[in-house]
Amino acid sequence: MRNWISGTATVLGALLVLSGSAIIVLRALNRTEPTAEATTTEAPTGPVSRWRNAARRLQPAERLIGWGIVLLLVAALAAGALSFNVSVGAGTS
Repeated sequence: MRNWISGTATVLGALLVLSGSAIIVLRALNRTEPTAEATTTEAPTGPVSRWRNAARRLQPAERLIGWGIVLLLVAALAAGALSFNVSVGAGTS
């Protein structure tokens, strides 16, 4: 079952990354002026709001690439290529 999950996530992640990059290339080849985007006038008040504002400014193609990378990381975790070990020790001697 682990192999199926990692294989599916790998294929979907690769497709998302490739489709996002294809959209960027096609947009660059189109050579039309991009439409004006609405900008927010409020200043970020903290690191969380800065990240949130940065995420809102991402184009849909960039979001596809981001989600593709997340799926590729999930596939690596499911396949066992990445693992996390957490250990806690008490200093008793």
